[in-house]
Formats: sequence, structure tokens, C-alpha cells
Amino acid sequence: MSIPFPQIVDHFATLAPRYDVVLSDVWGVVHNGVAAFEEACDALIRFRDAGGTAILLTNAPRQNEIVADSLDRFKVPRKAYDAVVSSGDVASAVLQSRRHEAVFHIGPERDYPVFTELDISFAPLEQADYVVCSGLFDDTTETPEDYRALLQQLKARNLLMVCANPDLVVERGNELVYCAGAIAAFYEKMGGPVVYSGKPHRPIYDQALNRAAELRGAEVPLARVLAVGDSVRTDLLGASRLGIDCLFVTAGIHASELGGRDVIDHGALTAIFDEAGVLPTAVTRRLAW
Repeated sequence: MSIPFPQIVDHFATLAPRYDVVLSDVWGVVHNGVAAFEEACDALIRFRDAGGTAILLTNAPRQNEIVADSLDRFKVPRKAYDAVVSSGDVASAVLQSRRHEAVFHIGPERDYPVFTELDISFAPLEQADYVVCSGLFDDTTETPEDYRALLQQLKARNLLMVCANPDLVVERGNELVYCAGAIAAFYEKMGGPVVYSGKPHRPIYDQALNRAAELRGAEVPLARVLAVGDSVRTDLLGASRLGIDCLFVTAGIHASELGGRDVIDHGALTAIFDEAGVLPTAVTRRLAW
């Protein structure tokens, strides 16, 4: 039996009064990896002006202050959010708990500062105690298949992989590029052990809710929390696991599957929700007040 179709909303203002806290995805909702979505930023500003708390919840493999700096470059106004909680924050805690072990890093050079600032020591594959994957070495040209031989070497030693960004793909402008989650999923399929630091897994949500409680001065009931996101695998599944409502944005990474950025295809949406076995509270094309 098919899951019933969720409510369709064109304006976040119709939902906002139900919630005290929004946990908003970043890539695909607030910006596209090139520039901010002005309507989404305006919606979050209006939500905050009405007394709400907006936490940006991202699978970026960098710590929150670095993510905030990147948001500045995309012209996302600081008044659009109260705090950032990132997969990099959670991954950093895992790495610090293993700080006496040597790491082999899979990912671009731009991610190195995230780990070197934690006093983490790197090692060649042959000497490493475990692996941290923050992305592809070159996500403009590579695919997970390019990593088969490397992952086979990791599996031969049965090295643990800490995935610092569980996203499979993310938008960069109008293109989709592979993320660390795609490498980790490939490794896991080979039988390699993986620890995921971001959505849809619980630790990043616990950190975000604790931050919201600090900002509001009290714990927030889950019934008053809304997740906003464009990914079934991370945002929708994460909200479902936590037991909170989700506003699903169609003009994000699933847009090509759903008939484009400016339409809501009921049949295509029903198919992906049925396949995932989860249902959002509401669906919208884009986050807009």
C-alpha cells in the first residue's frame, strides 16, 4: 500500500507558527554551492524575527566556524541563523577521542586544516591506524569507482573509516558532485567498517538540539522542532529517525528525478517516499516565506 501524499505548501509562513526550532539543511536549501537562495534566507530571518531559533545543520566535513565563513562568501546573512552544527564538529570529536592514533586522509587538500588543528597526525596507508574520509581528492573529475583499488587496500587491513560527510552527492551550481558518503558507502559495500558523523545519524541531531536548548534557555519538545531539507537519504530519514516533522524541498538534489526544479510531480515523489518508507510532514518547491 502506498504512503499517503503529504501536504504541499508554497509558503513557510503557513507552517512556521507550529515550531520553535528549525534544523535547516544548507546545500540545496540555503545555497547551491555558488550563491545564497535569497528567499530561503529571508524565510529564516522572518522565522527568527517571530521568536524562532534557526540552526543550520550540515554534513559539511568542516567545523562550524569554517562553515560560517563559507556562508559569508555565499552571501548568506548571519541574521538568517542562530548557529551552525556540522558533520565536521561531530567528526572532530571522534578524531580527538583517537588522537594518539595515526590517520590516513581521503579528501581534498582544503580539508587538511580541519584535522591538523586538532593535533591529528597523518600517516601513509601502510602505517595508518584508521582512515578519515572528508570527500574525493578531486570531486570535479572523479567518481567512487576511481577509488576501488584504494578501498581494496583499506579492506585488506580492515581499517575503520570515519566518514566526515555522509552525503552521497551535493549540488554545486546546477551540477551534482560526489561527496565522502559515496566513498564510505562503496567501502561499506566491500565489507569495510564505517562510522558516519552526520545526517541521518543521531549524534549530529543531539548536538543541534543541545545547541538550541542553550540558545533558548530550555529543552525544546521534539513536537516543536522542524527539519528542512532536500535529501530523502539524509534530511528526511534523519528527521524520521528522530521523530520530528520534516519539510521536504523538491528543488534540490532530487530535482532531476522529480521533473525539474519548478514542478512537484506527485507520482515521482510518491515513488521515492515509498521506496524510503518515510514521509515528510509537508513538501515545498523552495524554502520561501
